[in-house]
Amino acid sequence: MTDIATLLEVGGPVAALGGGGAAYARAKHPGIYWSTVGLPMSTARLLSSYGSVMEACGLTVAPSRLRVLAVKATTRREVRPVPPRRGIIRPTMTGLRLRLRLAPGQEPADVAASAERLRHAWGVHAVYVTTIKPGVVELRLVGFDVLRKVRMPRKVAADFLKVPVALREDATPFVRDYRTVPHGLTLGATLSGKSMYLRHLVAGLARQPVALVGIDCKRGVELAPFAPRLSALATDPDQAAELLPALIKEMEDRYDLIKVRQGIAPATPDEEVTSDIWGLPEHERPVPVVLLVDEVAELFLVATKKEEERRDEMVTQLIRLAQLGRAAGIYLEVCGQRFGAELGKGATMLRAQLTGRVCHRVNDEASAKMALGDIAPEAVSAACAIAPEQPGLAIAGDTSGGWSRIRTPYLSLADAAKTCHASAHLVPDLPALKPFRPHVPVRLVEPAAPVVKPRPVTD
Repeated sequence: MTDIATLLEVGGPVAALGGGGAAYARAKHPGIYWSTVGLPMSTARLLSSYGSVMEACGLTVAPSRLRVLAVKATTRREVRPVPPRRGIIRPTMTGLRLRLRLAPGQEPADVAASAERLRHAWGVHAVYVTTIKPGVVELRLVGFDVLRKVRMPRKVAADFLKVPVALREDATPFVRDYRTVPHGLTLGATLSGKSMYLRHLVAGLARQPVALVGIDCKRGVELAPFAPRLSALATDPDQAAELLPALIKEMEDRYDLIKVRQGIAPATPDEEVTSDIWGLPEHERPVPVVLLVDEVAELFLVATKKEEERRDEMVTQLIRLAQLGRAAGIYLEVCGQRFGAELGKGATMLRAQLTGRVCHRVNDEASAKMALGDIAPEAVSAACAIAPEQPGLAIAGDTSGGWSRIRTPYLSLADAAKTCHASAHLVPDLPALKPFRPHVPVRLVEPAAPVVKPRPVTD
């Protein structure tokens, strides 16, 4: 009896302390909790209940006749339905990965429809299904909400014109690939995280040999800190009206270069030139240009008849860049708080050319519909449900109809500007854009104070 009392006196506080520590780790440090507690528990649940869970989810098939005969000949146990063949369980820092080989007659949609049931059965945060090849799917089990506190993977396959800017809800990085998705539209209200998304884009592109061109009609408050790395910057509609024709001329010169190299007749319209700059030899290939447009609505708003003519001309030039710029190595990244058909003529046509869509929290449903309604209608409600307490959270979609939740990690303006200062030597030489190169004030370096204070020599 004394031993039992002693065990209760000592073991009770230890168990309470251990339980309290686990609860604290789960709330404050979910990654540590998953690695120490969640991963072993979920693995044990998966291994012990795999067959019964698959049968309960309707993911089993009747056994083959040969299997039935073999079981009856060797044992007297009941012949049960056959679940998909399970591969090796691969643990990760955020969950588990598992491949399934589907039985004849099954399809990936059957497994995807049971993802919510599998999540509850194995005690994880979410389950995502990806098709690897015909007959094989991969289950990605996420152990905790990775978007609550974003931490980008340490190893991300970065490449030319590819920038990892956010984390998906399935714990994979969201990479902005300009070679695959040449133009993009990013919407978001004030304090929604749109500027943070733009900072990651600029900081990632600043380290690459590309030309960055900015149009920021908010007097440059968003893009001016990155001036050392920008090849051109327009801070109001008047400057934008001068910069866009220079980009159109640069695009036309690149089309002429492609025609000369490939022997295409000079009279051939640019729309019929099917090749691009990537088919040119490396020593003749012009440097890619990424045009960053912040607050695109400012280019559409007019107050007088004269401004309306200027607006129509600028919108037409943006549409031409979006239609023909990809082959010339000119890519658009259009950002704004509000984007709708009521902005004026050409708004809907411009949006149709912007393949990549990222919608942060917006103030009205119409903006969410303008960004996602034509490619993924079910994503509109998800975008409207983003809370103000979750800055950086967004819905990313493309014209294939797929969409996912992403969240951008925090990056201070000072760190992004520091990256641009450090990579200022990568600014390419583009004569057409030299008149628009932003002025960068020279930083005066103060002389270092001497270590030893000099003392006058006296006789």
